[in-house]
Formats: sequence, structure tokens, C-alpha cells
Amino acid sequence: MAIGDIEKMIAVGLIWGATNALMRKGAIIWDKKSLKSSPSKQSPTPLLHHRIILSLQNYLNLFLTWQYSVPLFLNLSASASFFAILGHTPISLAVPVTNATTFAATAVMGMLLGEETRLGYALFGTLFIVLGVWLCVSDLFFFMGFNCPFDLIL
Repeated sequence: MAIGDIEKMIAVGLIWGATNALMRKGAIIWDKKSLKSSPSKQSPTPLLHHRIILSLQNYLNLFLTWQYSVPLFLNLSASASFFAILGHTPISLAVPVTNATTFAATAVMGMLLGEETRLGYALFGTLFIVLGVWLCVSDLFFFMGFNCPFDLIL
């Protein structure tokens, strides 16, 4: 494991979490725009090629919504970084650290964006995730010969 990998994993988790909440907000914006622009009358079930064209138009309109596409690009960039980190970091360490960070960052960013969040449940869940990650990390570091997970950092 290279120096700074834990910091990179946390950074990836923060980016994933923030962009998850931003993409959700962008998808809501796209949904509101598409409801306004869609015709109100429903026709009988369209032919297969009409449904395919309609789906492709919807995807294109979603990607043209910058509130969705910019966070998506950042999220995918973080995913590429995560795969690079996996090249020299044990998966048993990388996955819990990034997923826990992602969960917490999504909850915080969602609250900052004004989403309705059950704070008590979010904190309770985050506590259990942090405890689980600590157990995974400390077990891995003891297996690698360190006395404490912080020995690697110090």
C-alpha cells in the first residue's frame, strides 16, 4: 500500500457522496423540465421503434441538463481514480473506507441541498459504518504487522 492511499480513498468517497446528492438534484430538475415539455394527452402504446427513439431522446435531454451531467462526469472521474487505487491497495480496505465516506458525504451534501433527512437515523447508521470500517481497518493493519492503524500514518 502506497503512502497517501487512505487519503485518496477518503477523497474518492467525498466526491462520490457529493456528486450522488448533486446528481439526484439534477435528475429532479430534469424531471420537472420533462414534465412541463411532455404532451398531456396519452396515445395508445407506441410502436417499439417509437419507444426506443423516445428513450434515447430522454437520455439525451438528461445528459444535456448540466446540473446532472457535470456531477456525473466528476463521479465517473472519481471512479477511475478508485480503480487506480485498487491496483496497489487491498480491496478489503479500499471498499469499506470509500463506501463509508460516500454514505456520510451523501447525507451531509443532501442536507446542505435542502433534502429532507432523518438526522438521527443517518447519524446512527454512520456510527455503525464507522465502527465496522474501524474493525476492518484495524484487523487488516494487525494482520500486516502494525500495532495500530495510525502506525502507518505516523
